[in-house]
Amino acid sequence: MEFKALEGKNVEIKVGENTYIRHAIQTHYVQLGESYVELIKKYVLPIYEEGDIVSISEKIISLCQKRIIYKKDVKVSGLAKFLSKFAMRSDAGVGVDNPYKMQFAIDLNGRLKVIWAAIAGGVMKIFGKHGVFYKIVGQEVSGLDGFYGNVFSDYAEFGIRIPDNSTGVCNEIFEKTGVKCMIVDANDFNVEILGKSDAIDYDDNELKGMVKDNPAGQAKTLTPMVLVRKVQE
Repeated sequence: MEFKALEGKNVEIKVGENTYIRHAIQTHYVQLGESYVELIKKYVLPIYEEGDIVSISEKIISLCQKRIIYKKDVKVSGLAKFLSKFAMRSDAGVGVDNPYKMQFAIDLNGRLKVIWAAIAGGVMKIFGKHGVFYKIVGQEVSGLDGFYGNVFSDYAEFGIRIPDNSTGVCNEIFEKTGVKCMIVDANDFNVEILGKSDAIDYDDNELKGMVKDNPAGQAKTLTPMVLVRKVQE
C-alpha cells in the first residue's frame, strides 16, 4: 500500500535509531455509540500487517463510549466565570478559559481545590512554569475536549471526556482483531499516551516519538487513526 500523510505532515519519522512510516487513515464522521471494534475491522484490518501499531485518537474512543457531558446539564457558577477570565488561552484545544470546562473542574475536584490550583498556577507562571493548574486538577480536566463548535458544530453542545479504561480498550481491540494499538491525546504541541495494548513491546517514549508531530492532524481531516510501521533496515 502507499502510505500517505496529511498536508504539512511527513510520512516518515525517525525515533532514536529506528525509522517509521505513518499512514493517516480516513474514516466517516464517527457518531456517539459506534463500535470502536467495528471501526478497526472496517478501516484498519484491510491494511494492517504484523508488527504495525495503530494510534487512535482518544476523542473517537470517547464518542464510542458516550463519554460526553452536555452543555445544557452544566450549571456554570459565578466562580467558574470568574476564574476562567484569568486562564491562559491555548491553540491546543479548549482550556479552562472556557467557563464550562472550568465548571467541570470544580464539579470534579471541589471549589477549594480548584481555587488552590488557580492560585498555584498563577504564581508558578510568574516563574515561567506552566501547566501547574492541570497537574493539580488532574487528567480528566486537562483531557476534556469539546464545548466549542469551530471545527464540528455539534461539538459546541457537549464536552468529550477522556476514555474509560484506555488500556482495557486496547487489549479488547487486540483480542478481537489482532491489531496492536495505543490511544493518544495529541495535538500539535503535545502527545500523551492514555493506554496501549499489553502486546506492544515499545515503551511510552518510543510510542510518543512515533506520533510526536501529530500525524492525525487537527480540524476536519476525519483521520482519527494512524497506522505506524517500522522500516526494516
